[in-house]
Amino acid sequence: MHVGSFVLAARFPGQGDGEALHRAVRSAEVAEEAGLDTVWLAEHHFVPYGTCPSAITLAALLLGRTQRLRVGTAVSVLPTAHPVALGEQAALLHIASGGRFSLGVGRGGPWVDLEVFGSGLRAYEEGFPESLDLLLRWLREPSVAAAGEQFSFREVPVVPRPSECLTEAAAGPEVVVACTSPHSVRLAAERGLPMLLGMHVGDEEKAEMVVLWREYARAAGRPADEIRAAAHVSAGVCQIADRRTDAVETLTKAMPGWLRQGLEAHVTVDGRHRAMRDPLAYTELLCGLHPVGTPRLCADRLAATSERTGISRFALLVEGSGDLAATEENVRRLGAEVLPQLG
Repeated sequence: MHVGSFVLAARFPGQGDGEALHRAVRSAEVAEEAGLDTVWLAEHHFVPYGTCPSAITLAALLLGRTQRLRVGTAVSVLPTAHPVALGEQAALLHIASGGRFSLGVGRGGPWVDLEVFGSGLRAYEEGFPESLDLLLRWLREPSVAAAGEQFSFREVPVVPRPSECLTEAAAGPEVVVACTSPHSVRLAAERGLPMLLGMHVGDEEKAEMVVLWREYARAAGRPADEIRAAAHVSAGVCQIADRRTDAVETLTKAMPGWLRQGLEAHVTVDGRHRAMRDPLAYTELLCGLHPVGTPRLCADRLAATSERTGISRFALLVEGSGDLAATEENVRRLGAEVLPQLG
């Protein structure tokens, strides 16, 4: 089992962007010290829900500050980025870090980001497959040309080529796809790409998505070994305390205010209505779904999720207290008191 943290660089009420980003960086540094496997970095624009607008840029910083830790994006939003530019950056980080970088990509949402970056609503609604395929070609081929609806250019060489990594790492960076629907599950499965499944869904739904991924992968003719070895990632929340009630109280005091101001700040590009979850009810749901409680309970919850879903990699939100010292303690306890119980 591989346990990592999920870093949103969340700005809690009363905090500034610098405070949120400092906590994000420190939590990643402590994650390496504590023995965690990976740090996954979220990306958001124009909202205090997450103050990191470029997950791949923050990944570069953290790869430079760590020695062992794998760093991944969760996710880089393809409709607001050119896939070749993102591919170049991913290749650079893969080579420079000795293969410690994972590129998580996703569709994002119908937010005003699409207007600001000029990609438009169509890039979100229809353009993700073309962008993903161009990105994958860039990471796998020596030269690339494009003649699609979104991207059209003459053949150019791929520099640097991911296969030029001097370590024994894979020929290119791992690519993971955020999946929230059967359509995105099929998209990932047909390309043999593992899924990143969100923290808002429980074990039963995640297990169903894994089964669906396997069905689509088999139908697409993916190799049996590849299907068996697919290393999907489950996002969740983790808060550790000596009593479960204390862990739940920590999150229910801090997270609803962050969720309320963060979710309310999302603006759709076309004015469509977006219903917002009740922040307290959502926090309580997360506490019920994920490892929130004593170290023993957290270990049991992770083991149970892995058994029910077949997923062996976890990206756990550890900054739910909104406090730097409490976040660092949470990460250290995750490494010292939970990981040893998982074997």
